[in-house]
Amino acid sequence: MYDEERIEHVSKDTFLRGALILTVAGIIVKVIGSVNRILLSRLLGGEGIGLYQMAYPIYLLALSVSSAGIPVAISIIVAEKIARSDYRGANRVFHISLFVLAITGVVFTFLLYYGAGWLIDNQFVRDARAYYAIAALSPAIFFVTVLSSYRGYFQGLQMMTPTAVSQIFEQLFRVVTMILLAYMLLPYGLEYAAAGASFGAGPGAAAGLLVLLYFYWQQRHVRKYQLDNQPAIKQESVASIVTRIVKLALPVSLANIMLPVVSSIDLLIVPARLEVAGYTIEQATELFGYLTGMAVALINLPTILTASLAASLVPAVSEAFTLRDQQRIYQRTATAMRISNLITIPAFAGMCLLATPISQMLYGTPNAGTSIAILSVGIVLLGIHQVTTGVLQGLGYTAIPLINMVISAVVKIVLSWYLTAMPSLGIKGAAWATNVDFGLAALLNMYFVYRYVGFSIDIKDTVKAIVATAAMSAVVLLVYDAVMTQTFHNTLSTLAAIISGGTVYAIVLLLVGAISAHDVERIPRVGKKLADLLTKMRLLRR
Repeated sequence: MYDEERIEHVSKDTFLRGALILTVAGIIVKVIGSVNRILLSRLLGGEGIGLYQMAYPIYLLALSVSSAGIPVAISIIVAEKIARSDYRGANRVFHISLFVLAITGVVFTFLLYYGAGWLIDNQFVRDARAYYAIAALSPAIFFVTVLSSYRGYFQGLQMMTPTAVSQIFEQLFRVVTMILLAYMLLPYGLEYAAAGASFGAGPGAAAGLLVLLYFYWQQRHVRKYQLDNQPAIKQESVASIVTRIVKLALPVSLANIMLPVVSSIDLLIVPARLEVAGYTIEQATELFGYLTGMAVALINLPTILTASLAASLVPAVSEAFTLRDQQRIYQRTATAMRISNLITIPAFAGMCLLATPISQMLYGTPNAGTSIAILSVGIVLLGIHQVTTGVLQGLGYTAIPLINMVISAVVKIVLSWYLTAMPSLGIKGAAWATNVDFGLAALLNMYFVYRYVGFSIDIKDTVKAIVATAAMSAVVLLVYDAVMTQTFHNTLSTLAAIISGGTVYAIVLLLVGAISAHDVERIPRVGKKLADLLTKMRLLRR
């Protein structure tokens, strides 16, 4: 038998616990992905990565159209219904959305496969060798659309473990398949190796789906208990549920589409404008690979936590909004933003100062260093944008982030067109245009969060993070130069600088009072003991 207390325990994570679970999974996924990116970059080189990146934005666009908004809509509506103890309604929402996503997954799988040739023939993709990579990505769409419905359902229940475990398995199977096929097909040409790498998305998504099916099966007794003991609640009609899903999902879908749309526009604009700046087609493809395949992938690493916070915020804010608990909404927003700044501000400084050494260490070339240094500015901006998007979506204002993204994307397109074609800027112009995109979207989101929640960034806490970052930056430069002078070993010098800088940053944060004992106590499992230990060492205040 399942009693009510046990049901609550197995069915729900707290906001911060959910964010932590997703963050740990995100770190594991990114580590696996980074190893994959390093191996793939060394295997295929800048040109091969460029071919892969020409296919991937198109895949993301098809995926966004077919599924992107519905999981968020599921999460919002399921969280609302669970807050009202309407478990039967939550299950109805999931089943209806699953049916819709299965159909759209099949449709877009065929559209991408048969549309690959059309994209090449009509010069939407300038390099014809990318055809095989585009076609190879099509099977993944069906599996990803179906598994996304399960993830939305579990996140609506504020159960983040199924999503976290499925992400790890998905990435692991994906990477193994990518590297294996790329290596096996490389003797036949770069285009076939890039296609082999692209195909890995399919087996990865299938593995992730199997994990979610296991968790769903495991929870069958919980669902039965909840449904059998549910109070009498009038159920929404299928038409009403579909209408709500569409109303919430459409803006989110369009907002998610903006990312691959902008990537696809970059694919059309950046290589072509680099040619105007005086580069050959091969050189333009290589620079495009450094920017989108190496630099962009690297700056996304520090935002693992902010992306997790955003995903956890959506159902948490939706639940509080349903219960009309304005204070809880404000507290969760403030907590997420504060944690975001504590992570992204030092990440920006470290990435900027060590851009070229990191590029050499990870990718075996210093050539991506310039793009990494410029895009590091976007780490802070992207973190703010992700958190504020999660808050607005949780409040049900899903159209606002879309409008803000459209405005910022238009500005980015204009800047990319003019700046990239300037010989003095070239690929640097495209990188700065991306920063403006992140910054404008974040600023617009912040305005609406202040309007609806009354929240603005705490200047005092931000200054403390900046002070700690300044101390960290000095140590990073000193340690890198010292170790490099003694060993002439870039990897050793870079790792020593990162570890030393991170240690100093954490210590200074404690000394300036940026972290309190209460903050540490909120860490699951070890928080109380760790807070007591740090307090005894006089590094924390009560």
